[in-house]
Amino acid sequence: MTHAPKAASRPDSSPANPKALYGGTSSRRITVRDIAAAKGRGEKWPMLTAYDAMTASVFDESGIPVLLVGDSMGNCHLGYDSTVPVTMDEIALLSAAVVRGTKRALIVGDLPFGSYQEGSVQALRNATRLVKEAGVGAVKLEGGERSADQIDLLVRSGIPVMAHIGLTPQSVNAYGGYPVQGRGEEAAQQLLRDAKAVQDAGAFAVVLELVPAELAAEVTRTLHIPTVGIGAGQECDAQVLVWTDMAGMTAGRVPRFVKQYANLREVLGDAAKSFADDVVGGLYPAEEHAFH
Repeated sequence: MTHAPKAASRPDSSPANPKALYGGTSSRRITVRDIAAAKGRGEKWPMLTAYDAMTASVFDESGIPVLLVGDSMGNCHLGYDSTVPVTMDEIALLSAAVVRGTKRALIVGDLPFGSYQEGSVQALRNATRLVKEAGVGAVKLEGGERSADQIDLLVRSGIPVMAHIGLTPQSVNAYGGYPVQGRGEEAAQQLLRDAKAVQDAGAFAVVLELVPAELAAEVTRTLHIPTVGIGAGQECDAQVLVWTDMAGMTAGRVPRFVKQYANLREVLGDAAKSFADDVVGGLYPAEEHAFH
């Protein structure tokens, strides 16, 4: 006896589901409870970085449910060679701008290098600053087992934490670059221990960066909190990209895992050249741009 195939079900992220993170109709701020519920529904969701109010407002209006004010601002916004020089003052200033530019997205502020490595008390002091001064809904910090105590105190103090394991860019000097993490049995087991440690400490989600796809899939199946992939394959619960990479603003070579969805660098350059040509040629300002 044959059975007709079942009709494809509507994905939970469709506009028909008002609770969906992407495509939902709720206008209130997304919370960590919404993130947990999405994991239960098997709903995948997108996350982008943002560093200013105007760009954040575009992403918020586009339905991006989670925005990360990442220390990646060091590379793509502040002109540093890495994320290491980024300060708490810089994170706090730009996080506040992103919060002001949005209405719905959950805003996650990065704790930069040197702001939590001393221990739990330092982490709580700086995370509290981001919540009170900038208004973020959560913070992110790097490290697995080594950062479990910091995560535990922050969560017990009422501050949601997104963890970050695999390649942790703040450790670039220790790595000597940006190598894929978790290759080999010993490294894979350590990454699994790190993932379980941050979950047990109370993190509501964990970023997996530059991790073999098969290992990231295993972590995703093992954890009850969402995994956010960046160079970690298709099986993660969510995916994040640095917005300047995603939109084609970054000059030169981008990482292999990046898909560029536009070429804004070319668009913006063309606009600047057109403006300059009009000024030099006496075409701007024209009569319609003048006051009398």
